[in-house]
Amino acid sequence: MQNLDHIISEAQQDFAACASIADLEQAKARYLGKSGSLTEALKGLGKLSAEERPAAGAAINVVKQQVEAALRQRRDAILQAEQDRQLASETIDVTLPARSAGAGGLHPVSLTLRRVEELFRSIGFEVAEGPEIESDFYNFTALNIPEDHPARAMHDTFYVDDKHVLRTHTSPVQVHYMQDKAPPLKIIAPGRVYRVDSDATHSPMFHQVEGLWVDEHISFANLKGVVQDFLQRFFERDDLQVRFRPSFFPFTEPSAEMDMSWGDGWLEIGGCGMVHPEVFRHVGIDSGKYRGFAFGLGVERLTMLRYGVNDLRLFFENDLRFLKQFA
Repeated sequence: MQNLDHIISEAQQDFAACASIADLEQAKARYLGKSGSLTEALKGLGKLSAEERPAAGAAINVVKQQVEAALRQRRDAILQAEQDRQLASETIDVTLPARSAGAGGLHPVSLTLRRVEELFRSIGFEVAEGPEIESDFYNFTALNIPEDHPARAMHDTFYVDDKHVLRTHTSPVQVHYMQDKAPPLKIIAPGRVYRVDSDATHSPMFHQVEGLWVDEHISFANLKGVVQDFLQRFFERDDLQVRFRPSFFPFTEPSAEMDMSWGDGWLEIGGCGMVHPEVFRHVGIDSGKYRGFAFGLGVERLTMLRYGVNDLRLFFENDLRFLKQFA
């Protein structure tokens, strides 16, 4: 009991030397822990007489309260110091100049679409649009695609219901336009299309641009001239060559695949042909008087070739490290 005053001064010194809460908890245990000085003093009350015990207990409680007060004071001081250090490290200098606003940019596919439209407009083509959900008639029947054609299969086409699909090409736009307008017609139809396919070179949603020119004296020579002129101007290469290989499409006759090259092999770029008379019959155009050609190009393929992109999926992942290159 004679050491109580000594315990207070010793505890105050120990607490003052603590630099962290962890150190403070260790110092606390030396006085208030299971084997601490004050705990041992309380245990010693049993050795005193009944007359001495009340006064001794009161004295120990007074010392305990003073030790706990010193402990709280030091804990508050440590926490305040830690908070001050944190605030100092997070200080914002409001006098610094503000960050400049980042400038956005068009997606590379959008850049390609804009360039395609500008080039075709410069030679007299209009830009036509149409719905992305089409009836079976506009997507297939009006384009001379028979009932048993593989393109109508569920594994190739997204069906909305029994009679409507997500358009598999932008050719239905041509059908709508020919129904509403009388020849001569000269349009391109850019837009999103949908097919059940997905890998490094295919996407279930992608973009096409299709062209149509209908007039009284249109020939395959006009088709070849328009396509070659467009590709040379799009890629800015006068040495670009285009060849046409015989092919088959239900909505054109004759039909051809288009390949291009600038001295490093040939690459397929799209399909084309003269509009089939059956397509003209569906839209009420006299195939004896008018002729026309149509072609289709993949916008993503044009974009990949123009910008040197080797994976189609990059266009749809929205990775800013990729997109910022086109800003």
